[in-house]
Amino acid sequence: MAPAATGTLPLKAAPFDPRFPNVNQTKYCYQSYLDFHRCEKVKGKGDKVCQYFKHVYGDLCPNAWIEKWDTQRGEGLFAGRI
Repeated sequence: MAPAATGTLPLKAAPFDPRFPNVNQTKYCYQSYLDFHRCEKVKGKGDKVCQYFKHVYGDLCPNAWIEKWDTQRGEGLFAGRI
């Protein structure tokens, strides 16, 4: 793999997670979104540990879903527990 540009992460697919063995990765997408925001709530915004979950949901989730969930969180209407 070629090295990434300075200040960016190399592109790679989300790793296999045995909790989500099926081809349909919808639950893995949603759980990673929740895990990212829970991690930031505990560790603070911008923590490097949380970036793993952001990478995973960014890789698996359609952008429209992420935008919708972000909007819902901003309006206090998001159904998930963060």
